[in-house]
Amino acid sequence: MERKSEARTDRSSDKHPDFEFNLRELGGSLGDFGTLFPLAVGYIAVNGLDPAGLFLMLGLTNVALGLVYRLPMPLQPKKVVAAVAISERWTPELITASGLGLGLTWFVMAFTGLLGRLIAWTPTFLVRGIQLALGLKLGWQAIRMMVPAPLLGALSVLVVLVLRQNRYAPASLLLLTAGLGIAAWRGELPALEFAFTFPSFTLPRAASVWRAMVLAGLAQIPLSITNAVMATASLIRDYFPDRSVSERRLMINMGVMNGVGSFFGGMPMCHGAGGLAAQYYFGARTGGTPILEGLIEVAVGLFLSRSVADVMSVFPMALVGGMLSLVAIQLGGAVVKLRGWSLAMALVTAFVSFVTNIGVGFVAGLGLSHLVRLLRHRGVLRPLCADDDDVQADASEGFWFDEDRSSASHSESP
Repeated sequence: MERKSEARTDRSSDKHPDFEFNLRELGGSLGDFGTLFPLAVGYIAVNGLDPAGLFLMLGLTNVALGLVYRLPMPLQPKKVVAAVAISERWTPELITASGLGLGLTWFVMAFTGLLGRLIAWTPTFLVRGIQLALGLKLGWQAIRMMVPAPLLGALSVLVVLVLRQNRYAPASLLLLTAGLGIAAWRGELPALEFAFTFPSFTLPRAASVWRAMVLAGLAQIPLSITNAVMATASLIRDYFPDRSVSERRLMINMGVMNGVGSFFGGMPMCHGAGGLAAQYYFGARTGGTPILEGLIEVAVGLFLSRSVADVMSVFPMALVGGMLSLVAIQLGGAVVKLRGWSLAMALVTAFVSFVTNIGVGFVAGLGLSHLVRLLRHRGVLRPLCADDDDVQADASEGFWFDEDRSSASHSESP
């Protein structure tokens, strides 16, 4: 516990102002575009989603999050909905309808207390296991991206290792420039068409909302609760202990941004631990990161929406894979803090999540954790290591394997 306190003190002593607008923050804002990039391309190229609405809603949301929270706040596509929508070629109305349905779901959970009860039953190690599973999935995706051009992928990894914290030449900006340069050298880069475009107002039908929730929305709920809410709140406490954001606030965020975005052609959006890990890895430290990213996205949506899909489709994905590989390692590394049964249950949760999906892994891990809790309380199971007794709380507490959850975990952020 003393080591953990020292680590928190060291990190919190590295103070940054509320807002910085420099190359480091800009580089950090592009750190998670490896997750956004392929899904945004799929929504535009496969589903015909209006780029103006997609980027404008994404940008305005980023600016608002930066101004409100004054720290890097990840914003990503909802992965389950995106995967189903792209593979089954949903219509744009069905995509926006899923955002509205999930937005209403988050409001209900946040204001009825359902979220708080679920969190009270979820031990911290389960969140760490989910983070490990996400790291494994990101790593596998990164490998698949680098296989067609392994040398380019290896070069991307090398650039990130050397320049990831360079204030004057951030790795993500350099790789973005290099990718556009490679596309231009190959003669694949299309000419840009500047034209002012504003998204049209949309009103999803109730039937479409219900259909979208049945097809993908219900399956999205466990992933968003674990990754976008619990894991993200935990990572914010790790990175910014003096500016923690409660799980309830994150869920309300998702309710607002999906409810509003669905009326202007925006894609379903959420937070995400992987996105925050990527932004932090590439230099994001202040509210300037989402503001800079948001301004770029607003400009793209308003003035470049007619040509952005063509530009994105020719970007070398091996460069994206190299960036994702190191982010995956950092994200999965959170599990090394655990010991004994906490570690064992986290590994089980990660394995089940990886071979099936996050929702199944969450349910399996939650059930096993409370079974082990019961058996330990009755003396059937013994500690796996000397540290086990130090991390086991009283059986009446919700977080019974909790060695790193602070008392502020459920407090509201100002």
